[in-house]
Amino acid sequence: MIAFIDEHRDTYGVEPICKVLPIAPSTYRLHAGRQRDPSLLPDRVRRDLVLMAEIECVFETNYSVYGACKIWRQLRREGLDVACCTVERLMRDLGLAGAIRGKPVKTTVGDKGAACPLDKVNRQFRAPGPNRLWVADFTYVTTWAGFVYVAFVIDAFARRIVGWRVSRPCKLRSGCPGTGDTCPEARWGSGLVRHSDRSVQYLSIKYSGRLAEAGIDPSAAQAQREMRH
Repeated sequence: MIAFIDEHRDTYGVEPICKVLPIAPSTYRLHAGRQRDPSLLPDRVRRDLVLMAEIECVFETNYSVYGACKIWRQLRREGLDVACCTVERLMRDLGLAGAIRGKPVKTTVGDKGAACPLDKVNRQFRAPGPNRLWVADFTYVTTWAGFVYVAFVIDAFARRIVGWRVSRPCKLRSGCPGTGDTCPEARWGSGLVRHSDRSVQYLSIKYSGRLAEAGIDPSAAQAQREMRH
């Protein structure tokens, strides 16, 4: 948006453009000033820029195979006081990922041809009371016996897990073991929205049928907002 205003400001002016776009002129000038002078950036942003350069250096020095934990330990050895979660966040921003043994596992597999419910949540994960909005997802955990898939359902009001199941393997087309079995919504009846991503597991006929039988209102995140692992 800043780049668009910079490109057309000489023709239309900043204020007329900002009246059309959802941005205040003061906000534009603030961000434009920070782009011209990095010293005006917030302390956290300037620290992130320094850490990003250090992370990229460690990553490239170690043949681009180090993950967040190893990079974090190396930074600590070099005297940089930084949290491991910060390293993970900045590596995501940089598009860096360590080498993974074996084949990568993808849990969220979309199907553009499958019928999909509307997004009734729009990332507003708030509920007026318990058992009004439940959010479903599943992921995997590495064990000595292979990958174990964990499916769970969270009550958006109570912020607690109300149903979960662990199983293997993951049958992508028939519904992941656990995504269909962690369906405690059936106990609560109508008035409950179950929200998930658009992976085939949650759009399967079997799982959708269980929700319909219980009178549950399904909801699926928009494509650009899908949950990723």
